[in-house]
Amino acid sequence: MNISVIISSLLSGLLGSMGLGGGTVLIIYLVNFLGTEQLRAQGINLIMFIPCALISVINYCRSGLIKLRPLTGFILLSLAGAVAGYAIVKQIPSALLGKLFGGLLVIFGLRELFSKSEKKTDGKIS
Repeated sequence: MNISVIISSLLSGLLGSMGLGGGTVLIIYLVNFLGTEQLRAQGINLIMFIPCALISVINYCRSGLIKLRPLTGFILLSLAGAVAGYAIVKQIPSALLGKLFGGLLVIFGLRELFSKSEKKTDGKIS
């Protein structure tokens, strides 16, 4: 196994479990360093996300940071969004999809750089 594969996989899992976009690291690596088509990279990312997310959810639930019952509506709507998203994304050419992905990264990065630090709520949904 290549050292860059090991490093990108570890970073992806680490950042993903922290909720910091580990999939972004993986997609960037797959597309830019391995030459994987954008849509395929996104699919690989989703497959790799499942075990990482499962372990993270179990740990967050055990520590009392997540209560699943109040999130049921979000979960169901997210599943519907995933189905709709796939239907849309398979119609977009890979080159354009990569540009849209990069554009979103730039927008979110700029937002983080220039946003004021505000007092945040605890994120609880009641």
